[in-house]
Amino acid sequence: MQKTEFSWFADDFLAMEAEIGRHIIGQKNVVRKVLCAMVAGGNVLLEGQPGLGKTQLVKTIGRVLQMEFSRIQFTPDLMPGDVTGTEVVVKNETGTSFRFQKGPIFANLVLADEINRATPKTQSALLEAMEEKTVTGGRETFSLPSPFFVLATQNPIEQEGTYPLPEAQLDRFMLKLNVEFPTKEELMEIVRLTTGVERPAPKALFDGEKILEMRRLAAEVPVAEPVLEQVMELVLKTHPESETAPEMVKKYVGCGASPRGAQAIIAICRVLALLDGRFNVSFEDVHAAAKEALHHRMFLNFEAFADGVTADAILDGLWKEERL
Repeated sequence: MQKTEFSWFADDFLAMEAEIGRHIIGQKNVVRKVLCAMVAGGNVLLEGQPGLGKTQLVKTIGRVLQMEFSRIQFTPDLMPGDVTGTEVVVKNETGTSFRFQKGPIFANLVLADEINRATPKTQSALLEAMEEKTVTGGRETFSLPSPFFVLATQNPIEQEGTYPLPEAQLDRFMLKLNVEFPTKEELMEIVRLTTGVERPAPKALFDGEKILEMRRLAAEVPVAEPVLEQVMELVLKTHPESETAPEMVKKYVGCGASPRGAQAIIAICRVLALLDGRFNVSFEDVHAAAKEALHHRMFLNFEAFADGVTADAILDGLWKEERL
């Protein structure tokens, strides 16, 4: 495929990124990776302190792409029906019947704010939606709007009264991104932007169909066999029982990344390749996508916590080994 045939992809992506960047100061990597995951058809888990613009990011994306936005504030008393919807009694001339009342999950962009504050039962209400893009109410299954994207947040500092996400739930997130505290310059710009005159609303540039069009093109990007093999080797090396696993993995990792980790890397790499004007995936794309696609899928043992070893440090070691 000639570059001119897919150059619109990078142009449109960068236009979205620039418009969002006018309203979200800093966090350039977070903005780019969230958009990459949207195009790739995945969900994102954001971890960071309160007040860093996570909610504003999703609202801004919804306005730039003219998509319906829904926010669910997760609390300990939130019930599954508060997320997916519930059956209500409807009275009519012939008597009474039940009708499914759709919940806030029925939107294009869903912000699951502080997801770890809800009980595992409520957290699991998202599993079907995130994986199958459907919701089952009673005996009926409902399709969610397309495109559909869940962005969940959790606070890594305040852990009192929280419920850590189960491994199966974490695996449903294509990427886990750490939202860093802004620099002094970024903080000054945030204060200027938010405490002055009323700021203009984000411009509506595209609609949901544009994301679906970009997703279809990204799915066509070929992946060479050597690149594919490297991704598979990288994922296999996160498993301590694997013959190729290094000593650090065998010592500190309790359970390695699932096959969804490999799928996530390839999906993100295809988007990154198009952004770079290439219709093929490179080893550099794998490096750019691997850590944020795998670190939440690796479950470390107690010895790792005792020695202060993180999943990111292990992945850095694996990547260095791959490049030697």
